[in-house]
Amino acid sequence: MSERIGTTALALLGSLLVSGVAQAASAPIPMGDEDEWVISADVVYTGDGTAIEGGLVVVAGGKITAVGTSGGSPDFEVAAVTPGMVDLGVRIDTGAYSVEQTTEAALPYRVADTIDPFSFQWKREREHGVTTALATPFDMNVIGGLCTVLKTGGPLDVGARELRPDAALRACIGTQPSSGNSTPTAFAETSIFTRRPTTRMGVEWVFRKTYYDAINAERFELEVDAGQAEQNALVLQTLKAGLPVIARAQATQDVRTAIYLKEEFGIQRMILDDAVEAWKEPELVRRSGVGIVLPPYPVGGRVRDRFANDTYFFALEAAAELHELGVPIALSGHGSSDPESRLHRQAGYAMRGGLSFDAALAAVTIEPARMIGVDDRVGSIAVGKDADLVLWNGKPFEATSGIIGVLIDGRLVLDPRPAEDEE
Repeated sequence: MSERIGTTALALLGSLLVSGVAQAASAPIPMGDEDEWVISADVVYTGDGTAIEGGLVVVAGGKITAVGTSGGSPDFEVAAVTPGMVDLGVRIDTGAYSVEQTTEAALPYRVADTIDPFSFQWKREREHGVTTALATPFDMNVIGGLCTVLKTGGPLDVGARELRPDAALRACIGTQPSSGNSTPTAFAETSIFTRRPTTRMGVEWVFRKTYYDAINAERFELEVDAGQAEQNALVLQTLKAGLPVIARAQATQDVRTAIYLKEEFGIQRMILDDAVEAWKEPELVRRSGVGIVLPPYPVGGRVRDRFANDTYFFALEAAAELHELGVPIALSGHGSSDPESRLHRQAGYAMRGGLSFDAALAAVTIEPARMIGVDDRVGSIAVGKDADLVLWNGKPFEATSGIIGVLIDGRLVLDPRPAEDEE
């Protein structure tokens, strides 16, 4: 029971407290006032495989207005410019306060209603080059609700920062959703947590039941209440309208289960998040057409699953091997406080495992943007796209290079210029 520390009422209270504070505040997240810049770089890496030596990027009105070669009087002269990074697994949530406790299939719930815009983690992400993130529910439900894509900086009003509300449906395959549940016994007190799932098999059962309930309700024109109808409609969107399912699946058996569920029901688009051992099933992953979000590379090569009291091996070559098969991959920092787990460090580690520079850059920019359907606005440097940029003092992802400047929508969130007292 320790993992399920809230109740429905407590979760609602936590959400209201966060919302109330956000509404009471009027000051935006600190960003520079200006949004017109001319940036000169030794190399501009556009994110689509093109590198412009002696490049120039012009920003105005929150958009990129020109990309070319250097000329004129730039505001900044840096070693390199890349697109702002995109992380599909930032893990910034309000924990059990954002979990619907009374059901394992919380489809209509929206993570956007529970986001804490004051979290210090947003500052940490944006100052380390992550400008766009997918926010997902805390993984204690089999199906946890709707995710949102948003900028890591901007107004405190979360809605004003969203690029794509209701961007994906979150699921969790494995042991985590069963944590805290129990089977009924003759002498134990029952509660709302005396229910399935209590095992990995139970997690799969809840997922399949949710889908079959929706399919059968439509097929046989069954009468259902308004809440069930809304839930069924979301399930059918994943089958007919391309709403992605982003499912956490760490172990090999969880990767298999998620893919088999995709194929059984005909889910159009699926992304496997935290897919530690996806590299062990290369042909299955390739055949299924899923996208893969890899976790931070661990020291020693093993990722611990605290819910299963187990560890899973994560090969340094995993990203390179999956990319070679044509599998869409994205790297993630998972919101870790460990400096070595930051997203730009993951690109460097993937390169050590054999991934090319261009593929590593794509795995933290345009590829995750494509997976979640926001590549028309972010993920690469092109005229008309959002002016989300990362400025470097050396070649990106090298151990000796650092991020010295970050822009979101053309506004500085990390100023590359030295402070006046340092000049």
